[in-house]
Amino acid sequence: MARKLMNVGTAARRAMREVFARLDYARLGPIYCDEGGDEFWAAKRGLCQRLGLKLAKALLPRLQPGGTSLYVGAGVAEIPLLLMESLDLGRHVLACNLRRQEVLVLNRACAGFPIRFHHLDAGSVKDRVDHLWLVSVLNDPERFPELSALSYGRANPVTFDARKFLPQQRTVAILVDRCLSRLIIPGSVTTTVEEAVWVAEWCHRRRIRYRIDQRTYASPTVGDPICLMRLG
Repeated sequence: MARKLMNVGTAARRAMREVFARLDYARLGPIYCDEGGDEFWAAKRGLCQRLGLKLAKALLPRLQPGGTSLYVGAGVAEIPLLLMESLDLGRHVLACNLRRQEVLVLNRACAGFPIRFHHLDAGSVKDRVDHLWLVSVLNDPERFPELSALSYGRANPVTFDARKFLPQQRTVAILVDRCLSRLIIPGSVTTTVEEAVWVAEWCHRRRIRYRIDQRTYASPTVGDPICLMRLG
């Protein structure tokens, strides 16, 4: 049996540095922030590389060479993971993002490397995958404000609008089902502690066993704790 890689390779690390150097941070600023985009990327640019590399190292031995990963809402923070999977493991990565302008900026920076971002609803992907990346998507405060407030414990019982929450809950449940239905069991899911309950509930309904690693990793752009799950 081939020995599993224990660290991110030189080619992948070099590619990460080059892609981050190519990124148009001036255009990314207003995509990620209403104001203060320059300050945001001055603080987050290096952090995305360092924490992304740390998470890539943790994920690397858990994935099989030649498999396929689906990344939901992939952006700047996912670049180290995508390059590690492609260059170190020869995996196919499906990186989906609903923000067209960000997809254009990311693909310009990634030109010449074996990763591409797609302006696509991840729930519409038909490929079978053995790894699902679902990080800081289901509790996005812009898309799901009421659900996000509840997830993070910020909901005010006086002003919380349950009528707005219910359609958001249904939308998220449908997205989770569509994405997880593409996962080969046994398979892996990378998500946040707050979002893991959605994956767990999906597994409970199908009587699929799952395990959540106790160790967590900080998300570089949002700060959410990321956890690794094994299904089946």
